[in-house]
Amino acid sequence: MLTSARLLVGLWLTLYFLNANANTCPDWSFSQAKAEITQLRQQLNRWDDSYHRQGRSLVADELYDQSRALFSQWRECFPTINGQSANPLRTVGGPIAHPIPQTGLEKLADGRAVEAWLKDRTDVWAQPKVDGVAVTLIYHQGQLERVISRGNGVRGQDWTASARKIGAIPAQLPQPVDLLLQGELYWRLTDHIQATAGSLSARSSVARLMARKELSAVDAGGIGLFVWDWPQGPATLPERLAGLKALGFTQSAQYSQPISHFADAERWRDHWYNSPLPFASDGLVLRQSQRPPAQRWQVKAPYWIVAWKYPFAQALAEVRGVQFNIGRTGRITPVLELKPLTLDDRQVKHVSVGSLQRWQTLDIRPGDQVAISLAGLTIPRLDSVVLRGAKRPEVVAPRAKDFHQLSCWQPTPGCESQFLARLTWLSGKQGLALPHIGPGTWEKLISAGRINNLLDWLTLDAQELANIDGFGERSSARLLSSLQSARQRPFESWLKALGMPPTADVDLTGPWQMLAARSTAQWQTETGIGPGRAAQLSAFFRDPQVLALSEELRAAGIDGFQSQDARQL
Repeated sequence: MLTSARLLVGLWLTLYFLNANANTCPDWSFSQAKAEITQLRQQLNRWDDSYHRQGRSLVADELYDQSRALFSQWRECFPTINGQSANPLRTVGGPIAHPIPQTGLEKLADGRAVEAWLKDRTDVWAQPKVDGVAVTLIYHQGQLERVISRGNGVRGQDWTASARKIGAIPAQLPQPVDLLLQGELYWRLTDHIQATAGSLSARSSVARLMARKELSAVDAGGIGLFVWDWPQGPATLPERLAGLKALGFTQSAQYSQPISHFADAERWRDHWYNSPLPFASDGLVLRQSQRPPAQRWQVKAPYWIVAWKYPFAQALAEVRGVQFNIGRTGRITPVLELKPLTLDDRQVKHVSVGSLQRWQTLDIRPGDQVAISLAGLTIPRLDSVVLRGAKRPEVVAPRAKDFHQLSCWQPTPGCESQFLARLTWLSGKQGLALPHIGPGTWEKLISAGRINNLLDWLTLDAQELANIDGFGERSSARLLSSLQSARQRPFESWLKALGMPPTADVDLTGPWQMLAARSTAQWQTETGIGPGRAAQLSAFFRDPQVLALSEELRAAGIDGFQSQDARQL
């Protein structure tokens, strides 16, 4: 509301970042700091020019705000680096002067800041912060005379021709008055719930349409108007709201509520965030009913009005490192190590890139800034790369061709991740379903040098466990009991635990020798087994490492791995 969020990043974000990152300034040399700050300034300038001059938003508003706050933080960390500040409005003036400047809007960081702002203030009102583009409307004798884009708050573009096509902007008022209004052009939405749907690029849609030379009737019909101020109107907000309603501007009164306490502000913020509205909104606006005369207004955030933004749907996160997890089947999953951040009350330290190919395409390196959101409100998700670091350290990724379904049966260098995944699968519910055994247990045994292949644990005894840090008497007894229970698991569970490719509706009663003797063609005759799966099964049963494991299980007396003659005995 009140203005594009691009006017001022807001003191609150800057203070938030500075407080959150106290004593954690980047460990950069002077030359790197200068390069990083310069690169971020240039990126901010590109975003600003595209948004304000061309009507195109290249980045989500909340990511923009966080990037600008990051810029302020870096400049605080390295005050000796000279350079221009990143002025968001440097290219967006216009030929038409606003009779009354459009002010900025300070954004408060959190509930405590809101509570402090409300203290000692009376007659405060709340409104949803409508997510649109700001304009000044001028009426003369009740006739629409001019509509001016926000521009730099002092001068803007003449949008009158397009505005006359917008039905939400009255061409004729019911009274022949001279009137100046400030408000927001927004994209009409039906029963829009901000908490679940987000902003849907509604603001940029309006900015793009208004930047065109011609506005079609269809597009004009999709644009609404929310008047949020009458600078020269009556002294109190209730009087101004009543006057606006009488002139046909009804939404202002509909979405304005008196605030007595912080709990009221909290309740209306939550209500508008989770309730159907006809527009996108990105926070709550709190305004004092009375304010200074309009002739004293300036293009900066005034003391009588603030915003309390909704929770971030996306957070800007610094990449500290890139790890590569290799799964049981050889799939390589890059995982980004992040500077810890909080997103919707969840601390996030890592996020999966999804696939090696995606990481290679995005080319994410330590020092980059990425956008993180929560999938299903719980799982961190990588959305995009927002900013690239000026320094591009080399990251050596595993070669995809080195890892597959039959690689890494021992924890040799480079195989640690896949080998651990094999053990985790073996003890998990998909395999032997061994209670009280997970990745942490296997990691301790591997670190102690007690497990060097997939079945070394079969011979573990109490004395060996007693010499391994992290296993007390009680936990050792429980672990041994769990491991020994594996000997009673059925043959089919052992096949799955070893990683046999999935089969459906196939008789796997064994013995091992009978299954291992099947050819690819024979596997393919089974129901649900195609050429690809048949080849995988044949390769599995003929792999030297798998055959060696089957011999260990035979020697251990595991049912199904003994020869037919031995079973009969």
